[in-house]
Amino acid sequence: MTFNRPLFAMLGAAAVLGAASFGLSQGAPSAAPVSKAPAVAVSGEPVLLELFTSQGCSSCPPADALAEKLSANPDLVVISRNVTYWDRLGWKDTLGKESNTALQRDYARRGLAGRNGVYTPQLVVDGAYGLVGSHGSEVAPSVEKFGGKSDAAIRVTAGAGGGYSVSLSGSASVKAELVLVAVTRKVEVGIGSGENGGRTVTYPNVLRSERKVSDWAGGKTSVTLAASRLKVPGADRYALVLRQPNGGKVLAARWVS
Repeated sequence: MTFNRPLFAMLGAAAVLGAASFGLSQGAPSAAPVSKAPAVAVSGEPVLLELFTSQGCSSCPPADALAEKLSANPDLVVISRNVTYWDRLGWKDTLGKESNTALQRDYARRGLAGRNGVYTPQLVVDGAYGLVGSHGSEVAPSVEKFGGKSDAAIRVTAGAGGGYSVSLSGSASVKAELVLVAVTRKVEVGIGSGENGGRTVTYPNVLRSERKVSDWAGGKTSVTLAASRLKVPGADRYALVLRQPNGGKVLAARWVS
């Protein structure tokens, strides 16, 4: 697995978070590709899984393959978040976004349970727990322990003209944001150089954009999602994520389409 030591150092003293205990200099062992998706049972609301990955990371393709298999589970909202900090190795990630890198750094500053830090591949469960993205055997217990722990819920009903009516419910200790996430269901990339040069890698639910729809401070609220918001170039699927700002915990998530 590849760690971004210079970027992690940029987090500063306020974000040290016991970095020495993470073993950043040694890294975690990579896992072999998973032949089938691990059985992940979700007892309540859907759980958000965000994979921080990079085309320039030789340890990432097994995690990308695992994410593709996990994305078939309707109770999981799996999103590929390609980061940018490995572009300096000579291959610019064609799907990388600075916003993905910024979110991963925000998670590290706040401190995730599990394996915290800025590295690839990292799988984050509901903004609360981090694990090595290729470790398939750890996904189910991580989802069970850290996923869906809020009482917040999102309900989506088709409306007129291709839009949707969105209902929010539950409690909130701090103000949260409802975010519309636009993704492309499947992207195949032929990587021309770098650690994965010559390989073709498939990425599921690749993030294209994310925009705040509304603020939420708990209780029952209704929001109209106009059809015009569901026309992001290149996107063919959309999800709603209710999350605390600045890399806070995810309170609820659900696919819209």
